[in-house]
Amino acid sequence: MNTGLQLYNTLSRKKELFQPLNPPNVGMYVCGPTVYSDVHLGNCRTFISFDLIFRYLKYLGYKVRYVRNITDAGHLEGDRDEGDDKFAKRAKLEQLEPMEIVQKYTLGFHDVLRMFNTQPPSIEPTATGHIIEQIEMIKVIIANGYGYEVDGNIYFDVEKYSKEYNYTILTNRNLEDMLNNTRELGGQDDKRGRLDFALWIKAKPETLMQWQSPWGMGFPGWHIECSAMSAKYLGAEFDIHGGGMDLAATHHTNEIAQSEACSHKQPARYWMHTNMLTVNGTRMSKSAGNGFLPLELFTGDHPLLKKGYSPMTVKFFMLQAHYRSTLDFSNDALDASEKGFRRLMAAIGLLDKLPVSEQNDFDIDALKEKCIAAMNDDFNSPILVAELFEAVRIINTVYDGKGKISADALEKLKQLINDFVFDILGLRDEDAGGNDLNGVLEMVINLRTEAKANKDYATSDRIRIGLQALGIQLKDGKEGTTWSKA
Repeated sequence: MNTGLQLYNTLSRKKELFQPLNPPNVGMYVCGPTVYSDVHLGNCRTFISFDLIFRYLKYLGYKVRYVRNITDAGHLEGDRDEGDDKFAKRAKLEQLEPMEIVQKYTLGFHDVLRMFNTQPPSIEPTATGHIIEQIEMIKVIIANGYGYEVDGNIYFDVEKYSKEYNYTILTNRNLEDMLNNTRELGGQDDKRGRLDFALWIKAKPETLMQWQSPWGMGFPGWHIECSAMSAKYLGAEFDIHGGGMDLAATHHTNEIAQSEACSHKQPARYWMHTNMLTVNGTRMSKSAGNGFLPLELFTGDHPLLKKGYSPMTVKFFMLQAHYRSTLDFSNDALDASEKGFRRLMAAIGLLDKLPVSEQNDFDIDALKEKCIAAMNDDFNSPILVAELFEAVRIINTVYDGKGKISADALEKLKQLINDFVFDILGLRDEDAGGNDLNGVLEMVINLRTEAKANKDYATSDRIRIGLQALGIQLKDGKEGTTWSKA
């Protein structure tokens, strides 16, 4: 099954023809969020990008099993097994149980992705739901000679592994340079080597999230969950592994090492990574003070934003950059995307009003081939968007009476728009269904009123914030609640 799809493989550092292991089946694993705080835009870009990839693979006729995990345990503040547990620290801060934190931010994560109109993965496994699988994998790694125990902690022996496998195959870094750039082991550190990492961490008596294991009470290291869950649901070898580029150097490098140490097989044939976000040319980060959350972007409630932008405007903005390129946020760039998105939707709204003719001035088949060629070139969404504006030109030309289109060509154009705008890019017309909006909003407002009456203020606030993110402003008054478009 040769579809002509070329994708960039981080492993080989070049574009390759996509050849799945067992066509038409495709296995794809994407590292999901660590649910101890609100999902950030960098995460959203990654998941929107892999949603695009998921959608296009299905368009090509592949049967895709898309696995995206939820990290709900085992992620310490430092990637090298240092610092406090992220969940315990947040739980203490918010005076909640760790699993309450997990539930709160998992729900928030799903809410945001629904606003972006992404499709759910085929399977969404959690780290805490797969403790047994992680323990069993660690046992095999130890039995194969690549893991060792020190006082209830299990570490991966990178030096031993590196004698037989290429530990830096994903990043092409020099192992000696990595060793030189890694701090010396302190007297309290019980690892044998500076690059060794934890597979299992001994729990302190006060640790809330801990499980029984052959090595005592503890919890898994961050990296082992993805190796265990990808193997369980996709096999020891599968097609695509994805995530943000920040995961390649440590997390994905260690995933490969764990998987090969266990099965002696390279887990994924193709490794794909999304690039980072910048704001006005500076890397987006919390520490730089220039990071904003999706809801802040939707509402405009941030000092760097002059107004809010709808979820589809933001998604359209992201899709206008290739997933491997840096994406720079600015008010001007978002304004331009907003105008472009509205122009695209306005043209699509004219499709059913176009007059048909015996004459036809447009080659829709050729336009479709260009759209496919764009996506077959490593999922090049900006080129696809450019081609779709040729469809906008055709629609406006016919509507203005300056060109003619046959009934057959119009049906092809409608199908092209449906396939590429809605099914593949995953966009939706936020102003569609206006006649039904009053009824839907009345029902939602009634649900919020009931929640307030029951003193369920969390649900009430969630409805208000969710509607605000969709561009609907609620106003409470003596006569009840009214709404308006923000």
